[in-house]
Amino acid sequence: MALMPVADALAAVLAGVEPLPEEMVALDAAYHRVLAHDAAALRTQPPQAMSAMDGYAVRAADAAHVAARLKVIGEVAAGRPFEKTVGAGEAVRIFTGGVIPAGADAVIIQEDTVAEDGGITITEAARPGRHIRPAGIDFREGDVLLPRGTRLTDRDLSLAAGMNHKELAVHRRPKVAMLATGDELVMPGSIPGPGQIVYSNGYALRALARGEGAETVDLGIAADTVEATTSGIRRARDTGADILVTMGGASVGDHDLVKRSLEAEGVAMAFWRIAMRPGKPMMHGRLGAMRVIGLPGNPVSSYVCGFLFLAPLIRALSGRSAIHHASETALLGSDVAANDMREDYLRARLERRADGVLIATPVNHQDSSLLGNLAAARALVMRRPFAPAAAAGAPCEILRLPD
Repeated sequence: MALMPVADALAAVLAGVEPLPEEMVALDAAYHRVLAHDAAALRTQPPQAMSAMDGYAVRAADAAHVAARLKVIGEVAAGRPFEKTVGAGEAVRIFTGGVIPAGADAVIIQEDTVAEDGGITITEAARPGRHIRPAGIDFREGDVLLPRGTRLTDRDLSLAAGMNHKELAVHRRPKVAMLATGDELVMPGSIPGPGQIVYSNGYALRALARGEGAETVDLGIAADTVEATTSGIRRARDTGADILVTMGGASVGDHDLVKRSLEAEGVAMAFWRIAMRPGKPMMHGRLGAMRVIGLPGNPVSSYVCGFLFLAPLIRALSGRSAIHHASETALLGSDVAANDMREDYLRARLERRADGVLIATPVNHQDSSLLGNLAAARALVMRRPFAPAAAAGAPCEILRLPD
């Protein structure tokens, strides 16, 4: 099978994806969930004109001149409106958040008055509307402030509460099951034997998936046998996983059994080789409703493929309106060589110069096994197939990695 271009592979991964069913959740459980419907305000905020400052509610015409003298006829506190009308020559003591009483059309702040003998003397002229928050200045009932597909931030939850929602309709979180394969893998904290390495891929990928809003299931490490790999695939299906991610065994060696096991279980493979570096041996297919992504075993390849393909798939299943990674422009911090037929994703450090220009400097060694350089990277520099050599200072396209 010919190497599939990255854009075509991503299109295949996302083909036919529909957001998962919706559920109602309380506001405290809605952080970073994705709205299934537009959320409209259930009330007007503020519902009435309110004071923005502590001071006195007045008729601007009565306080248009310095030294004007007004009689104080009452008081307004937040939650305790003044029931009478402010008449000529009158003022009402008012506090921030208090409802502007009938007849008043301005607020004189207390620093611009002198209070004595049941009245006030104005030391700065009033202007109509000054220090007043009009009704509906924030939003009005029926305004759609949180559109469908929004991934809710902490500020969004405050807004939803102010709109008088106690719960919201959100899409179910995608469930991602992760299965590592390989006799050479041992868990962190173990003492590796001859030829063994410490398993690391799943920790980054599970964190990546959770950061995108997924629920994760760790299926552990399967031995290099068809039986063990098949058992892991079946456990993923039994957990109700929306996505199965396998790590390792995606190449074509005698011990790379994942593709064989997936096909034996009925997975229809869409592709299994991509024209990219790192990450050429990546697979994708379907097993009923469960989508399968087979990642390479090298940790950098595994993570880069997870970032490029798994993250957008999680976003699509979550119902997010923004699915694809947004690219940025930077300047290269070092020379890069001409590219071949594969699309390159160079791990790079980022810094911003004093003049505000963003500099992306590829790490010295791009080997797909080097975890130290992966951890040091803050972005991927994208190099298109057959891109010519580029010198330091040339523009480049980058994708920021998650913090």
